[in-house]
Amino acid sequence: MTATAVALINPNTSQATTEMMATIARRTLRPDDGYEVLGLTVAEGPAMLLDEVALRAAEPQVVRAAQRALAGPDGPRIGAFVVGAFGDPGVEELRSRTSLPVVGIAEAALAEAASSGRRFGIATTTPGLTAAIAARVAHLGWSGQYTGIRLTQGDPRQLSAAPEELTERLAEAVEACRAQDGAEAVIIGGGPLGEAAESLRDRFPIPVIGPIPAACRVVRAVVEVT
Repeated sequence: MTATAVALINPNTSQATTEMMATIARRTLRPDDGYEVLGLTVAEGPAMLLDEVALRAAEPQVVRAAQRALAGPDGPRIGAFVVGAFGDPGVEELRSRTSLPVVGIAEAALAEAASSGRRFGIATTTPGLTAAIAARVAHLGWSGQYTGIRLTQGDPRQLSAAPEELTERLAEAVEACRAQDGAEAVIIGGGPLGEAAESLRDRFPIPVIGPIPAACRVVRAVVEVT
């Protein structure tokens, strides 16, 4: 049986981040279950999306990466796209250009966190994206359950280069969401934070949701129904 290829698009230009996110995705979209995850990196842009200007600039790059993939040798096998930045750049535009499922990691994580009426918070590293994240929450209709965002201390670039410190700073943010804001679930808000999200998944008495696995669960549900 030919595997269903799922193209995971990294909206920043870090190849290492692409490989890390694809590795996490393969734990849910397993080869033994008939999936192949293709990690795609956009051609232009920064190595990290730190503000709304960079997020908006990534939108056309995401669409172009998808178009290149569909025109390439793997194109006929692609069954879905995952957009791997928490602001979901380019998701709506890409949906307007293809009939294939397109899943944003933010929308998937938000829906999972808010399920059963749960109040949820977001822990992340990028103060420059706070407003964009709140806007995404509102656009998707979850503001009534959103307890707010908690940010790590320290420069996001420096934290990304120190994985253990990154995980601990995010753990502090998760705890603040839980203990101070009353969150009943917490999302780790960023595709590049995927490994930290995996490390924190079982450390708290409430769900800590990694957006990449959440998006992959949506892909499975959609692909396996159709």
